[in-house]
Amino acid sequence: MQWRKIPRGAKAYILYHTLISPQLIVWYLLPLFMLRTGYSVLDVGAFFTAVNLAFIPLTYLVGRFFNQYPLKYGLVLIDVFEGSAYILYSLAQGALAPFTLFLGRLLENLSGLFYPLYQAFEQIIYPEDRYEEIYAWHLRLPEISQFVGFLVLGYLFGYVWNTPHSYRYAFLAFGLYSAVMVIYMLAFLPPVDRTERITPEGWTFPSLKSYSLLLLIEGLYTAAGAMAPNFVLLYYIVVHLKKTLFEVMLIEAGMSVTTVLATYVSEQVPKTRGMFAISAGLLLNTLNVGTMSMSPSFPFALISYAIGRFGSTLAFPFYRAWLFGFIPRERVSEFHAALSSYNRLIGLVAPLLAGGLAFLHPALPYRVSLVLFLVTSGIFAWLAHRTVK
Repeated sequence: MQWRKIPRGAKAYILYHTLISPQLIVWYLLPLFMLRTGYSVLDVGAFFTAVNLAFIPLTYLVGRFFNQYPLKYGLVLIDVFEGSAYILYSLAQGALAPFTLFLGRLLENLSGLFYPLYQAFEQIIYPEDRYEEIYAWHLRLPEISQFVGFLVLGYLFGYVWNTPHSYRYAFLAFGLYSAVMVIYMLAFLPPVDRTERITPEGWTFPSLKSYSLLLLIEGLYTAAGAMAPNFVLLYYIVVHLKKTLFEVMLIEAGMSVTTVLATYVSEQVPKTRGMFAISAGLLLNTLNVGTMSMSPSFPFALISYAIGRFGSTLAFPFYRAWLFGFIPRERVSEFHAALSSYNRLIGLVAPLLAGGLAFLHPALPYRVSLVLFLVTSGIFAWLAHRTVK
């Protein structure tokens, strides 16, 4: 699908993600800041788990609330909360550091409660018959932006401004940038209010039996990814291999390249072969964690993650389209919020488990993830086989 054929509102939304993508380096910068200021990888995992505990039941409530108000303002709140969190991180110094880090992470988790609204917004503003093609652009442009941003910022924070003091200034800059993105969203994103997407009342969730396969796959996939979070990769590269943040960003850059390549490949896959694309993508993810479970050197880790990301990107548009087939449009944000709450429940203690396993051996989290990906891949291979019949 050509860029000029994408609706204007969808273009503005994709450009928003393109502009914000380099800021995602904070996901690595926060655990690196903690590791550099005396925390162990087990402490980092316990910290993330402790913050998670307060937020399980709130996801569903957020979805219900934003079935009554414009989705656009829910997306704005994401940047407001995240920007506030980054500013709190910049204040983490001295005796108050644990408090400001915890409060900042609480706000960042609060923004995560609104993440289901991204999917709800996309399902509404993207033409239903062109999901897969538009998602190719949705992945491609932000990844190009992330590729450039991560390399530049990774070098600066890895070799030039590589002290905790420098990281505090970086958090402050990212907080201020979030304020700029709020202005962009208010000015350019199309409003999506309840008159466009909500029927009056009377809708209830279908039976659990109807959604058992979806919940099983979502649970396995969530658990597999949660056992190998960003801070485990960071710990493996920076502490175990004794590299810097720049080398971690080289891995991210490699993933960005294969993401862009995979978007072009996914466009050539017929919709009728979607299950096969998902199965192939999951198998490549399995190959990634299988390689990492053997404690590879940096070059092999870079190649491994690039292959895994190619698989994730190849599967993504078809998996998202498959997922959308389960979702009633009249309660789209509520459904996504409930599903997100389910995923959060599964991943509640995953940071603590991953941190504890990494503390024992840096490759252990990947070995657990490998088992979970193998099971998930097997289920989709079975589904793909059924589609042939």
